[in-house]
Amino acid sequence: MRYLKTALLGLSLGLVCLAPPRGSAAQGAQAKKLEYVGTEVCQGCHPDQYDRFSATSMGRLFLKAPKDETQKLGCEGCHGPGSAHVDTNGKKPGLLLGFSSKDPRPVAERNAPCLQCHDRTARMYWQGSPHEGRDLACTSCHTIMQQVSERGQLKRATVLETCGQCHQQRTAQLARFSHMPLREGKLDCASCHNPHGSPTEKLLKGNSMNDVCYSCHAEKRGPFLYEHAPVEESCGNCHDPHGSNNEKMLKVAKPRLCQRCHDTSGHPARPLNIAAVPSSATFLLNRQCVNCHFAIHGSNHPSGSTFTR
Repeated sequence: MRYLKTALLGLSLGLVCLAPPRGSAAQGAQAKKLEYVGTEVCQGCHPDQYDRFSATSMGRLFLKAPKDETQKLGCEGCHGPGSAHVDTNGKKPGLLLGFSSKDPRPVAERNAPCLQCHDRTARMYWQGSPHEGRDLACTSCHTIMQQVSERGQLKRATVLETCGQCHQQRTAQLARFSHMPLREGKLDCASCHNPHGSPTEKLLKGNSMNDVCYSCHAEKRGPFLYEHAPVEESCGNCHDPHGSNNEKMLKVAKPRLCQRCHDTSGHPARPLNIAAVPSSATFLLNRQCVNCHFAIHGSNHPSGSTFTR
């Protein structure tokens, strides 16, 4: 009896050790089906999509000049193995990775195939960026299956139109009287911002707003003997880079712009009776405060402490 119990105990332990984990048969069958079938099979059922994709920059790379094993897989390099999709004649959705907003998979999972190649240079700060934090998919801005833009495979013809899908207020500001030359095509949103992430605020390409502005307006950089404090702090204290109805994209019309910081003590701040004091017309004509204090971005003159030289 003792030997029988020992034998039964050993047999039961053996069954526990050798028993396959729950669901392994189904997993094994599924793993067996997940095989790569080749781009030719995809082309046979989706000829229109294949022709459009082959005309894009990414399509020419994947289909005609692949550089690594992932690119050699063609369509399956992004959508995953297609054997299960082929076995069901494409009647069961979800067997292939989709990239539209209708796909139930998380955005991070849909972005993963893109980031397996595009994870350097401009995309280095994508993880943790404002756009990534708001679950923005790569396909929200880019389209892979057809050529819409001249560069970047954007979802719209230009960077301005692509960013304008969400940033409608900024697009409206560009229609104002004074604006950056974005509408004329000399700049675009990516000239100042990196939409894929940046270590600085507002996705700026430079260390600060001033550094971005100085990349074009180098004459305002200095160094100056006398520095105007709000200018050194941020160009955005006085200017709205996205557009304004005031000259030079000023946030407020002069002289009220200056009066936001400079109080009225010891200096005329409002026009007097011109008939009684004709010289007070100086504060009404032309450029107001800047009639005298014209070096407001900084002065190198020994007598320029009031930015008059």
